[in-house]
Amino acid sequence: MTVQLTPATDQHRTFARDLTRRAMLPYYREFDLLWQEEAFDQAWGWREQWLISDAEQPLGYFSLSQDRQALFIRELHLLEGFRGRGIGSWVLTQLLDWTRERQLPLLRLMVFKSNPAQALYLRHGFEAVGEDECFLRMQRRTDIFTSSG
Repeated sequence: MTVQLTPATDQHRTFARDLTRRAMLPYYREFDLLWQEEAFDQAWGWREQWLISDAEQPLGYFSLSQDRQALFIRELHLLEGFRGRGIGSWVLTQLLDWTRERQLPLLRLMVFKSNPAQALYLRHGFEAVGEDECFLRMQRRTDIFTSSG
């Protein structure tokens, strides 16, 4: 399998929305949150969207935003049949490299407290830095800035 990342276009929005809804709906129900298609579509316009694929077959996608300090992973989803095969780990490694290339000190994300993906993030050096009723806020330092002294 040769996994590649390509910018997602509006043609991929339905795939990404459906994948996100299928993956997240159990958590939305668990925490009594309302899934809103319109909110997804609105965010699609201002976030950086990437397709994860093997040749022509889409495997998943991720969504990013950025501020002065961090690259934020807003969404990261794989089709069920491609989970647990190292693809998520590979994507996180790429995103850490991208964060360093953009000269940002942090890679951040939020994950539902009951989502087993937390284990993946912990293995990749993320640490919990805050939480609320539903979410754990996690981040990983890029170590691009070294302290002298």
